[in-house]
Amino acid sequence: MKKLIDLNADAGESLGRWTLGHDEQLLPMVSSVNVACGWHAGDPATMRRSVELARTGETALGAHPGLPDLAGFGRRSMALSPQEAADTCVYQYGALQAFAEGAGVPVRHVKAHGALYGLSLREPGVAAAIADAVTERGMITVLLAGPTADRAQARGARVAREAFADLEYDDDGAIIIEPAPEPKDPQACADKALGILRGSVRSTGGKEIAVEADTICIHGDRPNAVEVAGAITRAFAEEGVRMAPMAEVLAARGA
Repeated sequence: MKKLIDLNADAGESLGRWTLGHDEQLLPMVSSVNVACGWHAGDPATMRRSVELARTGETALGAHPGLPDLAGFGRRSMALSPQEAADTCVYQYGALQAFAEGAGVPVRHVKAHGALYGLSLREPGVAAAIADAVTERGMITVLLAGPTADRAQARGARVAREAFADLEYDDDGAIIIEPAPEPKDPQACADKALGILRGSVRSTGGKEIAVEADTICIHGDRPNAVEVAGAITRAFAEEGVRMAPMAEVLAARGA
């Protein structure tokens, strides 16, 4: 079993008077956070507060750009060329960077959200364009562990290979994205996280799928995300697993 891993959370997804998630409780429980940058969620005030929470909790800060789809929370498909996808990420990273710079907090990584993340899985050119744009700015690109991450890494990108503790996998190793996340059994998520550390996940069809991950994701918009995070961190502690930001995990494996 691996003994060093990053635990990341998609968060900062409130908008105006609409509050989503429990970021004040969740962010101190993870080692990295992916903050929404305004297109699928996350208004300027939420971005500012998210940066402050990351600084206070010493949580590594990352940008979480999505498609321009507030009504659908960035989870509805849209056709983008590779260059358009890269520009989408750079534009939204820039918004978060403005707040981060003012607070003296570095932006360490970029992870696409929802349907944009899904597009990077289906279209290698999109993943390559995003990874190239992120690499040019000296950051880590977060991509699904497996062929998508491997191809980008082969291009010279610094890639954090991601697996999911609170999502299901199909028999092809693709994640099944939920339109509206519901509560998940915290212990089942913790068991899945430990399975990832041992090198595999079980698909919905019962297939064991090999996975090599640097970071494990949970979703802040899941109603019981704090309970899920608590179960995972307790399981890590019991197994002697240390959590660390992505950059430290990558350095440990020489990436």
